[in-house]
Amino acid sequence: MNAIEIVNLSKNFGKIGALNRMSLDVPEGTIYGLVGPNGSGKTTLIKALVGSLRPNSGFAKVLGLDPLKDKWELRKQIGYMPQSPALYDDLSARDNILFFGKEQNVPDLHQKTDEILSFAELTNRADDAVRTFSGGMKKRVSLCCALVHNPKIIFLDEPTAALDPYLKMLFWILFRKLAQSGVTIFVSTHQMDEAMLCDKVTILRNGEILAVDTPRNILHRGKTKLKIFDNHEEKTAVIDSTSENLADELKKFGLEKNISSVELQPDTIEDIILSIIRKKEKEEKS
Repeated sequence: MNAIEIVNLSKNFGKIGALNRMSLDVPEGTIYGLVGPNGSGKTTLIKALVGSLRPNSGFAKVLGLDPLKDKWELRKQIGYMPQSPALYDDLSARDNILFFGKEQNVPDLHQKTDEILSFAELTNRADDAVRTFSGGMKKRVSLCCALVHNPKIIFLDEPTAALDPYLKMLFWILFRKLAQSGVTIFVSTHQMDEAMLCDKVTILRNGEILAVDTPRNILHRGKTKLKIFDNHEEKTAVIDSTSENLADELKKFGLEKNISSVELQPDTIEDIILSIIRKKEKEEKS
């Protein structure tokens, strides 16, 4: 079943089209990535899905509910972690989570708060004021606030922006644990390498969907530079990044003994996504 269904969704801010007739489905229990440069419409789409923004046309269903008409019922079932943590700096991490939990009428709230603090590895700092926390720790507290009521879907807007590599890794371990428990993760990012950590990816530019696919299939859209050194003479070829095309290219050389080495230099996921975006820009200019 789909956790999210979007059909022809559009949103304009004056003459600026933030979302342009967008349609996509998000299966339950997946980590679904929304990837694109700043200003591509990622945050606008998330705000439309959590009911804090009214689209101009089209419609969306989240867990079968209308984000606007069923706003209060839906909010009991979703979590939302905005790009900038919305926390009370003078309160402790624990008290911030308790505050948001009380708003959701979470049963056994104190026990649940302890569990979520442990899950996010914040137990040792649970009673410290949030103002003493680093940016990365504040993001973890914000994640706890979004999770304390056991949501079925969590929306994450640039959750690892400005985090160091270790904290980024920790966050993605947490996201995978949530997905394995059946929670749908809808995550936006402009960090293209994170697309590889998602189950499925939508690439956005200027409010338009350029591609929807698995990270593996998106990688196959790229090219691989093949270098073959025959008696130290370099021979190169650029092929599609699939194992079948690689095999076909190597057959041309017969894999003779005097071939000393073979190097593969495939496009990165960032190269491919940027190529898709540039191709769209070129089409618009022509």
